[in-house]
Amino acid sequence: MPFVPHTGEQSDQMLSRMGVSRFRDLYDEIPDSLLKDEPPHILPGLDEAGVTRIARERAGRNEALLCFAGGGAYEHHIPAAIWDIASRGEFYSNYTPYQAEAAQGSLQLTYEYQTMIAGLTGMDVANASLYDGATAFAEACLMAVRCNKQSKSKRILVARSVHPAWRKVAHTLLSGQEIELIEAPMDASGRADFAPVDPESGGGFAALAVAVPNYLGGVPDIRAWRARADRARALLIVGFNPVSLGLLRPPGEWGADIVCGEGQPLGIPMSGGGPYLGLLACKSRYLRQMPGRLAGRTVDKAGKPAYVLTLQAREQHIRRSRATSNICTNQGLMVTAATIYMALLGGEGLRRVAAACHARACELVAALTAIRGVQRVFDAPFFHEDVLRLDRPVAPVLAALAEEGILGGIDVSGEYPELGHALLVCATEMRTSEEIGRYASTLRELMGRNLQSLGSAPCIDASDPL
Repeated sequence: MPFVPHTGEQSDQMLSRMGVSRFRDLYDEIPDSLLKDEPPHILPGLDEAGVTRIARERAGRNEALLCFAGGGAYEHHIPAAIWDIASRGEFYSNYTPYQAEAAQGSLQLTYEYQTMIAGLTGMDVANASLYDGATAFAEACLMAVRCNKQSKSKRILVARSVHPAWRKVAHTLLSGQEIELIEAPMDASGRADFAPVDPESGGGFAALAVAVPNYLGGVPDIRAWRARADRARALLIVGFNPVSLGLLRPPGEWGADIVCGEGQPLGIPMSGGGPYLGLLACKSRYLRQMPGRLAGRTVDKAGKPAYVLTLQAREQHIRRSRATSNICTNQGLMVTAATIYMALLGGEGLRRVAAACHARACELVAALTAIRGVQRVFDAPFFHEDVLRLDRPVAPVLAALAEEGILGGIDVSGEYPELGHALLVCATEMRTSEEIGRYASTLRELMGRNLQSLGSAPCIDASDPL
């Protein structure tokens, strides 16, 4: 029984209205082995000290798997100074800076964060963040429909290589407003195939959306998307990985109108899926349609620099009919961590991290594709992850790797069945040549076995958005 302030009778009434007999029936797609009515092996009435002792003892048994999985959450080195600073009371317990006279420090940090993101992406302006990459993408789509005055279309053409969770969240948020997402399939190289869906026909599109790098690690040519968008009189939305911009040209230089991304790589731990940080930036002409909050720099009566919230276009602040969003947080603590991370590394530091990620990924792909039965799916350039095709189902292989202490990647064959037995692998600057060699030697040995009897892998599935 979950902890809720309701009587047993009230809980039974709620369950009856929902058509189920027990709370456990509300949790779909969760294995029974993970659902417990009570914490196991804890005596009734045990005091706090006793429970804490048990928790610490059990936590000590955990052994982290050697991580070669990415897919939107990445294991990067986080300098100790970042969370030492971010955990200070004035940052850690701070809330929305409605009263500027009492929140100059937070407002200045937010302003600097926006400046850094705008500079990193090559865009004119960035907001004070959204929940995560998926909500940032959905808000970018909503924003594009509002901003495109030339096209009256409520359709958006989205590359199939955009993160599956991003597309699912966007569909959930957009379908209620009758905005339709149309997928552009992939060709044999992993690039978008426009032949089945012509952006210039069928009523047109309000926007075209692509990610660079995309969920499958590839680096598509934004120029082709920009040209298609121009011919279709559509805006161009570009999803991005902030670390990749240490090597890649920023999307603003390629003509992106709106950019969005996941800020987790900027000093934020994976933390089992959150809280994360949504990044959003745009051209200045679309500023009034940007959701969330925007901090600005001005001067006070004495002529000294001062910071204020200059744009709060959500329904708590203005008339609901004019609100651009119902986003109710700016993820201030995550913004703090990301700002400190970017300030500590600087441009050169970010370039070095990106270069190390790319080098490690190339080393990983080379080592794994040297194994019989493993080959690259695409020939397109990639950043720090890539898709490999195995000559057998991926799930048993990942299960066997997990038994050896290796999180071998993500089984994307369910989300992308057209790719066959597809495995998405990733290497950041955290992986060493020795660790890559361990993965390769373990996989080489496993590929020579019959692994079918192991069943499903206790690992990441691309169809699960976490």
